[in-house]
Amino acid sequence: MLKVSELLKMDCFTVKNLPEGGGDREIGSIYCCDLLSIAMSKMTEAAAWVTVMSNLNTLAVASLSDVACVVLAEGVAVEEAMLQKAVQQEITVLWTELPIFDAALKIQKAFEA
Repeated sequence: MLKVSELLKMDCFTVKNLPEGGGDREIGSIYCCDLLSIAMSKMTEAAAWVTVMSNLNTLAVASLSDVACVVLAEGVAVEEAMLQKAVQQEITVLWTELPIFDAALKIQKAFEA
C-alpha cells in the first residue's frame, strides 16, 4: 500500500494541510473527477482525489467519502476559507501545478514502485 507520506516526499506536491496522522493514511486508489455529485457517488474510501475544484463543497465530499487526501491540481488557487475548513475537518490537502492526469500518473507510479 501507498501512504500519503510517500507523496509528501515528491517534489511535485506541496502540503496545504496535513492533520496529525494524515501522512499515515493509506491510499487505496486514485480518483480524478471535478463534478462533485459524481465524485460523491463513485469515489471509494481512502482515495487520493485529484481535482481542480478548490472550494468548501470539495471538502464536504472528501469528508463524506473519507478520502486519504485531496490533491488540487493545475495550480488552482486555494482560498483561506477552504484551508481553515480542511484544518477543522482534518482533511489532508496537497497542491500541485501538474495537470490532473500527470498528478494521477505520478501517484500511480508511486504505487508501482
